[in-house]
Amino acid sequence: MGKVLLVDDDIELSSMLSEYIAREGFDVDIVHDGEAGVSAALSGAYSIVVLDVMMPSVGGIEALRRIRGQSRIPVLMLTARGDDVDRIVGLELGADDYVPKPCTPRELVARIRAILRRTQDASINVESEGSTLAVGPLVMWPQMRRTHWHGKELGLTSTEYNLLEILARSAGRVVSKGELSEQGLGRPLARFDRSIDVHLSSIRHKLGPRSDGRPWIETVRGLGYQLIRE
Repeated sequence: MGKVLLVDDDIELSSMLSEYIAREGFDVDIVHDGEAGVSAALSGAYSIVVLDVMMPSVGGIEALRRIRGQSRIPVLMLTARGDDVDRIVGLELGADDYVPKPCTPRELVARIRAILRRTQDASINVESEGSTLAVGPLVMWPQMRRTHWHGKELGLTSTEYNLLEILARSAGRVVSKGELSEQGLGRPLARFDRSIDVHLSSIRHKLGPRSDGRPWIETVRGLGYQLIRE
């Protein structure tokens, strides 16, 4: 089902979460500091990293920055409840999603499953590069989860890929934030949740502007987002 790396300095909490995650069929390793967490995350031995923000020495945000400098491995952040700053910074740095602490083990496992679902499906159902989704200069290979933009590889996180694929399949049509959250994050859209906005801001930055200066992904106020078809 996937090997999980849990990075959290709270020994009692991480032990409890690890036991529950393992009962759900996952193989789990625990690391209690950010420095060791970065090394383990970059080892290639794990399917996903669950990373606590608040740790001494190398904190979760810095650990995420180092991981994202070298790897696209899915990362789920554990943030303090109500701490919007760390949450948004984590998403901007490429976290796939977050869970506010204290959280229930059931909620954490649900988020892990949602993040891994598409990436693991892709590794099982490998198809030829001839099966593509193309919108203007964007070409996507859905089963391989590869993306080219103007002929060059576009470095997307797992969640960014999910959201861009959803928009590409509906290019020219407005997709609501609720749809994007349900299909891209695997969870209902929560009130005041800015995750979708932050992820799409990152994608916009990677795509750059259109020739007229407008973004490729437009916000339709009160309705949602659409990928412009040209």
